[in-house]
Amino acid sequence: MSSLELSAILLPALFAGLVAILATVVIERGGGALGGIITLPTTIVPASIGIWGGVSGIEPFTHAMSMVPIGMLLNVAFLGSWRILPGIMGTKMKGVNLVFSVSIISTLIWSLFAGISTFLVEMISDDIGPSTIGLLATALAVIIGVFAVKTNLPAPSGINKVGIFTLFLRGLAAGSAIAASVWIAGLGLPFISGMVSVFPAIFLTTMVSLWISQGAEVPVGATGPMMLGSASVSIYALLCIPLFPILGPWGGPLASWALAVGLYSLPAGFWIWRTLDDGLNGATD
Repeated sequence: MSSLELSAILLPALFAGLVAILATVVIERGGGALGGIITLPTTIVPASIGIWGGVSGIEPFTHAMSMVPIGMLLNVAFLGSWRILPGIMGTKMKGVNLVFSVSIISTLIWSLFAGISTFLVEMISDDIGPSTIGLLATALAVIIGVFAVKTNLPAPSGINKVGIFTLFLRGLAAGSAIAASVWIAGLGLPFISGMVSVFPAIFLTTMVSLWISQGAEVPVGATGPMMLGSASVSIYALLCIPLFPILGPWGGPLASWALAVGLYSLPAGFWIWRTLDDGLNGATD
């Protein structure tokens, strides 16, 4: 591997790691209601640039970006499992054992369905366009996210500081996922690279570290906002499909990010804040 090829992998991974560290601190200081902030299109931006440079044409890039909404739909289910599994397993285990058991089971479930989804999409992509599948996955994720916010549990801020080493691990996990996606794209596996680029590395490390350091209320209270906010990543990926060929690998992600944030993230964030704020006020009246 040449130094140019190595830099094409490491630079997006480094950027993704730094963004992940900065973004996840928000949830600890601002409370779970701001959990949607960490689902802004962040790590997917360098991933999309790396995938664009790693694939050989518009069609494989389209296939890779179309897999992102499916991966994000699985991430919605991943976050939902952190609401459901502790209640089921909490009668038999507590504390760290419960957290790590939920982590392992939720990750295995994600990996299983990611593999099945990738296989199925490759099988039917000739009959149903990948972009159409991505749009349907995005719509379903939004519907589930709205329900999750409306039924969200209290979302307090954390009271304990998370150590530098934990923040480093978050960045390392996110950066590793992005590096893997860019590398896989260069192997001619666009469907898989798109899925790997949205592996729930940040979600997983955030849930585990917050649960251990702050208790269950902070991470569980952030699941609803994160589930709804995550659709912005899907919208970004779908916008990349027409905008990258027109605006290139720099103008494309900039325009896609601005549109995804302006047309979805900001309105969704305002609605989440109003909904959870009204629920809190109603509970205290």
